[in-house]
Amino acid sequence: MEHSFSVIIIGGGVVGNAIARELSRFRLTVALLEKEPDVGMETSCRNSGVLHSGINYKPGTLRAKLAVRGNSMMDRLCGDLKVKIKRIGKLTTALDEDELPGIKRLMDQGTANGVPGLRVLESAEMRKIQPGVEGIAAVWSPTSAIISPYGLTIALAENAHANGVEFFLGREVTSIAKENDGKFTVKTACGETFTADVVINAAGLSSGKISALAGVAAGNNGESLRIWPCRGEYYVLDKRLDGTLKTLIYPVPGAKDAGLGIHLTPTVDGNILIGPSADYIPEDIPEDYCVTSPVLEDLRREGQKLLPDIKMSDFIRNFAGNRPKRTSPAEGGNGDFIIEEANGVCGFINIVGIESPGLTSAPAIAEMVRDIVANHMALKEKELFIAERPGFAGHFCDLPKEEQERLVKENPEYGEIICRCEKITKKEVRDAIENTLGARTLVSIKYRARNGMGRCQGGFCTPRIVRMLRDEYGFTPEDYLFREAGSNLFTGNVREGEDR
Repeated sequence: MEHSFSVIIIGGGVVGNAIARELSRFRLTVALLEKEPDVGMETSCRNSGVLHSGINYKPGTLRAKLAVRGNSMMDRLCGDLKVKIKRIGKLTTALDEDELPGIKRLMDQGTANGVPGLRVLESAEMRKIQPGVEGIAAVWSPTSAIISPYGLTIALAENAHANGVEFFLGREVTSIAKENDGKFTVKTACGETFTADVVINAAGLSSGKISALAGVAAGNNGESLRIWPCRGEYYVLDKRLDGTLKTLIYPVPGAKDAGLGIHLTPTVDGNILIGPSADYIPEDIPEDYCVTSPVLEDLRREGQKLLPDIKMSDFIRNFAGNRPKRTSPAEGGNGDFIIEEANGVCGFINIVGIESPGLTSAPAIAEMVRDIVANHMALKEKELFIAERPGFAGHFCDLPKEEQERLVKENPEYGEIICRCEKITKKEVRDAIENTLGARTLVSIKYRARNGMGRCQGGFCTPRIVRMLRDEYGFTPEDYLFREAGSNLFTGNVREGEDR
């Protein structure tokens, strides 16, 4: 089967979906191809969920420019898409005088980048913001924020879909060819063929591979497009500690750091994250999300040192996420983003090396890519672009009591709890199952409804969701997947009959 579009986007992470939503404003036919069975399954859902202010990036770089611009766009974007965001600010702290030059460097960079509201605080001022914080000085960046990274990615995708973008999930791209008529032919492992005038490579960890498929060996300035996957491991803490951290607290990063250092990060849903680590992994397994005992032990020790109130019983989960870095282990540090139309392959737009602050920069990257697409086709705005996503930010349990009572009267399923830890209702689970993209793995449902993210990690809600999928959606044992193809939960029924 052949599908024809104006634009094909390869990659369903936060950047690919931000581009999809931006292009959906115009009278174009747009397709997004994602190799996983849902959007946002890789780097975009496996990170700290921090919106950075822009103090950490060298002036004049794309990382600096796009972080500041993207950060400024987030309040309106999250308001339109019903995504939770909290502007809690950040303290980047110096523990001793040896780290004070790092404070000056961050202030100078942030000022040059146009980051608003920056101040250097002494220890007494720091403790007014965060009681008990250690250090002799800090950079205070009030525009730093926290967000649900998977919530934003899914919201961008579903809003883009509502505006006409077609999503093809579970489609791994296997070849890209520029034909004599100027169009691209893109083939997938499923045997489908797609054609388009413009192809956008937003494939994250696979962006180097996709560039090679298109015959693009290097960036326009000769830069390597090689991706070095770098794993960051995290611990998730129980909500018992919700409210302990009033702000983000980061150490002053060194010039060669692969990331921004291990820190404690509050989340919009009340948990605290410890991490990330930064360890390069083999290039042939960029999606290796294993966690490792030595690193987790380091995270536990570091977390309890930074927050002595942590008990062993507070560690409820761990996970890992991989950064698509452009710098090798020997080089260290961070390379700048590559966002450009490839020389010699007209209409192929490369987006390579989007590590942090990729989440923050996503809407600004989308604007930049939109302007490149405009060089190839007229962008005529739709009269009926749907800017807002229906529903409410957060979850039913976050609503005022009066609003909860009103919704229960309208739909009794709001009154039935499926996930006790997170207080997620049957209606919220149903909405997640019936998502417009058609993704129905257990992880897809979890990322939309938040079931299974509490203290028991799905022990109570998973059997109820399994039964719901069987009785109300006709699932057979073979239909249940945890995350991707091959992650089957069941091999069959233990017994046959009505009460199986």
